[in-house]
Amino acid sequence: MHAPATSALGTGRGPVAHLLACSDAVAAFLLAADLVVVIGSVLARSLFGAPVEWSDDVARGLMVGSSFFGAASAVARAENPGVTFFADRLGPAARRRLDALGAVLVAVISAIVSYNALRLGWLTAGQTTGSGLPLEWTFLPMGGGALLMTVFALDIALRRPRRDLAEAAGLLALAAGGFLGIAALAPESLPDPGWFMGIGFVVALVGGLPIGFSIALAALIYIWVDGNLPGVIFAQQMARGIDNFVLLAIPFFILVGYLMEANGMSVRLIELLQRLVGRMRGGLNVVMVLSMVLFSGISGSKMADVAAVGSVLIPAARRSRQDPGQAVALLAASAVMAETIPPCINLIILGFVANLSIGGLFMAGLIPSALMAAALIGVSVLFGTKAALAAEIVPDGSLRRMWIGAIVSLGLIAMIFIGFKSGFATATESSAFAVLYAIVVGAAVFGELSWRALARSFVHAATRSGLVLFIVAAAQALAFVLTLQQVPHALGDLMVGLSQSSGTWLFMLLSIAILIVMGSVLEGAAALIIFGPLLMPVAGQLGIDPLHFGVVLVIAMGIGLFAPPLGLGLYGACLIGHVPIERTVRPILGYLGLIFACLLLIAFVPVLSTGLPRLLGY
Repeated sequence: MHAPATSALGTGRGPVAHLLACSDAVAAFLLAADLVVVIGSVLARSLFGAPVEWSDDVARGLMVGSSFFGAASAVARAENPGVTFFADRLGPAARRRLDALGAVLVAVISAIVSYNALRLGWLTAGQTTGSGLPLEWTFLPMGGGALLMTVFALDIALRRPRRDLAEAAGLLALAAGGFLGIAALAPESLPDPGWFMGIGFVVALVGGLPIGFSIALAALIYIWVDGNLPGVIFAQQMARGIDNFVLLAIPFFILVGYLMEANGMSVRLIELLQRLVGRMRGGLNVVMVLSMVLFSGISGSKMADVAAVGSVLIPAARRSRQDPGQAVALLAASAVMAETIPPCINLIILGFVANLSIGGLFMAGLIPSALMAAALIGVSVLFGTKAALAAEIVPDGSLRRMWIGAIVSLGLIAMIFIGFKSGFATATESSAFAVLYAIVVGAAVFGELSWRALARSFVHAATRSGLVLFIVAAAQALAFVLTLQQVPHALGDLMVGLSQSSGTWLFMLLSIAILIVMGSVLEGAAALIIFGPLLMPVAGQLGIDPLHFGVVLVIAMGIGLFAPPLGLGLYGACLIGHVPIERTVRPILGYLGLIFACLLLIAFVPVLSTGLPRLLGY
């Protein structure tokens, strides 16, 4: 799942390990400060009628800083996802050289991000935001986090064999020198900068460079080859990509997922489902689907859901002598099903980049997810067998204790929905109160959340959200470059022309195909950020409801994310279940075929997506 260009720092006590501890602490502290600002702002507005004007600016600035320090920690721990399918098939020597090249590229890209962010902070000194706060407070923490990222990347690169590093540096110097030479001697022979950008992106992605860095590299190549844009534009666009209050829901919902695991909510919910339906035909598979339904409605993070459910139910599948490859495949398919269950992070991201109502998308995704869940449960019951070892599936323990745990956990879901539907709080603010609920109520009821576990949850959430938001930031920079090249306009004209000659159904099928393919090679957020704004205006021209089309895009992206052989989500599920991907390919294709059939029904019966939002006034 992670790129070969990085390797874990280990547990040493050297200076870099101390820097990693500092990076963790800063990222977690900024996330905690963000939580205090958001909750304090809502309480001041709602209870005392005194809105805090500077709260949004401070919250966004804290999020940018936390994201980049968290992304730095992710680099240090080699958690950045990348496509390793092709690199894994190389021989040892070629793979070693490719790893060295990737390590050098990660360090170079990180250094460029840091330099331009710090320079942008210096250039904006004296300027203020709308509420009067210094503008450089956004860019300087971003530059500091990227600087730590550079240190971690250099440390990893220097662990490579010196000969491999020298070859990698020489290859990059040769490529840059060759371009500069041709540009000086025969500039008219050079192709459009977009070709260099596209080739660089594909080569980096196929070579296993982490996705966020592959996207950033593509944007940087265009800026460098074009020569008309200052480097600070790159940093400005990256900051703009995540400098939005809506996206703050991402780290908060990820944090809820980690807190639920730390305070015992996760295990109690799954145990109750095992007790209620574990003995029925195909019971363990039904439990898995229902668990993903519930967890996606709480944590919002797909991989957090997969980890929470898989860590409990995959071992149960092994104990009951079921095929663990089949169980991991169903877990992955259930994650696709749960892509449109609020408060899914990808729904939040699409609502942000496409300027759609987050609440409307949440409501639009409920019936489609219920349809897919029903299909998966039906197949599980129809083709499942009654558990031969029910004692290994159905846990012992107090049923009353399980019900109390489930009620407390479901209270979290109710609070999220009631919060933004009543108008008391936005989706982002509801996510902040969900964190507070998980800390206070979860700790008070179960008594399992220690201070150490709480701090660890904040660190994990900051790192994971930093990883996601770095990809979002890089994708915004690439989207900016694509806009300069008028790619959205050209794609819109092409799609409208095809639809006028062949019908709207062709546009819908092409959109599904694009998101499945791109979802398989890009992390889900990146695919939505790049292609959502490109396709959404075309759908509007063709009279397709934006909420309906948004749900279709998210499901299609989810299929790609978990589709073999490139789907990064499937690799993550296999790592969590400790199962080779080869054992999951056959069953996952069957499950994804079922999900795809449901997607076609959802795509061509719009009322499945639009009925509930219209009923509720969205």
